[in-house]
Amino acid sequence: MAMGSSLRRAVAVLVVAVSVAVEAARSGGSGAVDTVADSCNAIRDFVEVGFCEAALRSSPGAAKADRHGHLLIAADLAAARGTSARDAVAELARGERDAGARDGLEACGILYGASVPALQFMRGYAAERSWEAARSLLWLSGQAGMGCAAALGSPPAAAAAKMDKDNGDFNRLTTMATALLNSVTSS
Repeated sequence: MAMGSSLRRAVAVLVVAVSVAVEAARSGGSGAVDTVADSCNAIRDFVEVGFCEAALRSSPGAAKADRHGHLLIAADLAAARGTSARDAVAELARGERDAGARDGLEACGILYGASVPALQFMRGYAAERSWEAARSLLWLSGQAGMGCAAALGSPPAAAAAKMDKDNGDFNRLTTMATALLNSVTSS
C-alpha cells in the first residue's frame, strides 16, 4: 500500500513537470527574460517605460542584449537623434529672416555640435567599460535638448516649434542613456 502512494506522488510530480515544460515551450522558451522590459523597468523613475521599450526595440539585436548593450543602443539612438536635430536646426537657421530667431537656431546648432560628439565618446568609453571616463561626459552630452529649447525662447517662435519634438526626443534619449549608465555601473 505504501508503494502505491509513492507511485501516485511520483506520477503527480511527473505530470506537473511535463505541464510546466509544455507551457514553457508554448510561451517561446524556458522562461526567457525580456531584457528590454527589464532594462526599461530598472530606469522607470527617469524615463517613461513605453518610450524606452519602443526606442530600444527599434534597434536590431536589442531583444538579445543585456543592460550594457541597451546602454550602448541608447547612446547610439541619442547621437543619431542629435545629428538629425543638428542638421534640421542648421536648415532652419539658413532660412530664418528674423535675426533673433536665427541666433537662437545657430546656438542650438552649436549645442548639438558639442553634445553629439560627447555622446559618441561616452558610448565608446562605456563600450570599453571605462565608467569614470564615460561619466565625465554626461553633463555635456545632454545639454543640447534643454539648451536649444532655452535658446529658442518662450513662447517658441515658429522655428522653435518645429524643433520641440527633436529637442524632447533628444532629452529623453540622453536621459535614457544616462540612467542606463548609472544602472549598469551601480549593479
